[in-house]
Amino acid sequence: MIRFGLTSTAAARFAGILLIGCLLAGRSAAQDWGDTPYVQTPKNVVDRMLEIAKVGPGDYVVDLGSGDGRMVITAAKERGARGFGVDLDRKLVALANRNAAKAGVAARAVFYQRDLHATDVSAASVMSIYLLPEVNLMIRGRLLATLRPGTRIVSHDYGMGEWTPDFQTELAAPGKTVGIGERSKIFYWVVPGRAAGRWRWHLAPDGKPVEFELSLQQNFQVLEGTLAAAGRSARIRNGKLAGEQIAFSAVVEGVQYDFSGRILNHALEGTALVSRDGTKRELAWSATRVEIWDPRHASLTTEQALKEIH
Repeated sequence: MIRFGLTSTAAARFAGILLIGCLLAGRSAAQDWGDTPYVQTPKNVVDRMLEIAKVGPGDYVVDLGSGDGRMVITAAKERGARGFGVDLDRKLVALANRNAAKAGVAARAVFYQRDLHATDVSAASVMSIYLLPEVNLMIRGRLLATLRPGTRIVSHDYGMGEWTPDFQTELAAPGKTVGIGERSKIFYWVVPGRAAGRWRWHLAPDGKPVEFELSLQQNFQVLEGTLAAAGRSARIRNGKLAGEQIAFSAVVEGVQYDFSGRILNHALEGTALVSRDGTKRELAWSATRVEIWDPRHASLTTEQALKEIH
């Protein structure tokens, strides 16, 4: 569903940034920013969103702007998940709870009349949203700071500005009452962990230990930086995070290194594929973070995020 409104407190909080957003988006200043009208999500789009997010019995789904409740109800009834939805419209909240009871999932799908900004979403393993672009950007920082790494976010029609999706698709949406041509877009992200910083470890590709140092800068799930081996360094390539899963590669002095692993607090464990002169060798890899840096996206304010609307 697409549904969201701000309380007077929240509206005041954003009053200073709404005019900026209106000018950037070329919209009338009379439009109510932060207030998203209620539009039903077609059933086939709901199904595809749940499929993309790989929702299963172990998941806890939170739907922001839940409307008649169909997202969480479908997740509970057809995929065995649990969860809740929030909406500011008390009539829609009552309808959603009645729909959950009719579907036999009232114990696993519950709906509340609640301001999105007053909602604790930290329990979510899957977050569902159908909000306007400016609202997505208003909440983006809080989602990144609150949701656990690995949490999946799936959005109907609208993205998250410079936080590029890990996957997106478009499909027919029969009966859709907004947009052009009865089409819908779906955007999908995995909340990244924090990899930024300086990491060190030893590796023995030829039997003799070699000291490695990795310097990582992070912007959302994208990683950039340098890998040094025995004092020789090169830029990393294809650096990416998916939750706490990390992968990157580099060529140092003619040797190709492909690293993959998992971040565990300030440790990293995984495998390294070392390729040289046509031969390949896979080794266990364990690193320690010796210096911690904040991801670049962590310093973005809501005002700065709203400027990303094109």
